[in-house]
Amino acid sequence: MSKEHFNQELIQFLNASPTPYHAVATMVVKLQEAGFKPLDESESWALKEGEKYYVTRNGSSIIAFTMGKPELGARMVGAHTDSPCLKVKPQPEMNKHSYFQLGVEVYGGALLNPWYDRDLSIAGRIQYLNNQQQLCHQLINFERPIAIIPSLAIHLDREVNSGRAVNPQTDIPPILFQLADDEKVDFRELLKEELIRLGNTDCQEVMEYDLSFYDTQSAAVIGLKNNFIASARLDNLLSCYVGLESLLNHRGSDTTALLVCNDHEEVGSMSTTGAQGPFLKSVLERIYGTGEPLTQAMNRSMLISTDNAHGIHPNYASKHDEHHAPKLNQGAVIKVNANQRYATNDETSALYRTLCQASGSKVQHFVTRTDMACGSTIGPLTAGVLGVRTLDLGLPTFGMHSIRELAGTEDAFELSQTLVNFFMIKLLPL
Repeated sequence: MSKEHFNQELIQFLNASPTPYHAVATMVVKLQEAGFKPLDESESWALKEGEKYYVTRNGSSIIAFTMGKPELGARMVGAHTDSPCLKVKPQPEMNKHSYFQLGVEVYGGALLNPWYDRDLSIAGRIQYLNNQQQLCHQLINFERPIAIIPSLAIHLDREVNSGRAVNPQTDIPPILFQLADDEKVDFRELLKEELIRLGNTDCQEVMEYDLSFYDTQSAAVIGLKNNFIASARLDNLLSCYVGLESLLNHRGSDTTALLVCNDHEEVGSMSTTGAQGPFLKSVLERIYGTGEPLTQAMNRSMLISTDNAHGIHPNYASKHDEHHAPKLNQGAVIKVNANQRYATNDETSALYRTLCQASGSKVQHFVTRTDMACGSTIGPLTAGVLGVRTLDLGLPTFGMHSIRELAGTEDAFELSQTLVNFFMIKLLPL
């Protein structure tokens, strides 16, 4: 696959994945096309060496793997399916001055100002009763722009460019439409109407939902020299796609190659589907067994946690340590933190650098300024649960947690090729 084709496929994946549910559903289609077999956590598994499998949990997290020789351990790549966003509240209806709005809750550490004046839609999952009074669920995506959060005109806020503080309770409920006099609207009825419009005539009543607003602007290759990819949810669907393509292109190794994409990283990962939950460990126990066999397997294994990294912004270069300032299109970034906010150590860093040296891939380092707090990701959480050697790696980006982020057109393609080789490397026990 050429870099151009890779990036166009990436754009399609980003556009098709406005929520973790849609991201997992999109990955499932690609896995099935490649011959991966579905597993059900509620049933017994009879895994066979050389076969390919996947399993989902809650429709928002997924693990896919090729079954290798148990004595060789696993080569694992981790990412997360969720992104900061605005989630619709359970009783969201708001009627202010004849405008119908929805109350929202901020999910994760979102940059709120960029949400103003964007063409927004809604997507997620709906739980409903069908005509036989059975509880069912369905993914939904309005796709078209149905809402907006208008800015307050500068004439009414002359100090706005000196600093705008956004109140998430009062300032950001999106506007969907204007109401007629005394008109009452039930949001669940609107959802039922949309399901019917999409062809689901079996919906009798919408019971609950998990819905998010998202920007309808398509992902795109941009820049005068096509250096950049701009999109919502690059953190961390970029890594999900890279990991998926690497797994699909992985051939002929005796080791187990595994991709895990967890939900809820942006809110701490403590959930049934998060990296601090039991999902990955339970799958590995089914592959290797519990207790001593699992410990032995993890001793022969390695995880690369792939999340985004902060590229040095030319307008804000002072926010970086000058000796650890990654650039877009200069390779993946090894993320290091002495206080274990990242799980990288000298061994895992050296292993990855050796891999890059052998394949000709570029590599960079990131350490946050010593006088600034450091973020974290799934790496330390997974390492703490499994005791597996771990590397925290990221693709350099701008605008992390904005409604539209920016990455380089070279980095994801190169990392995908490097991870193919990672899936095949031999490791000595710890």
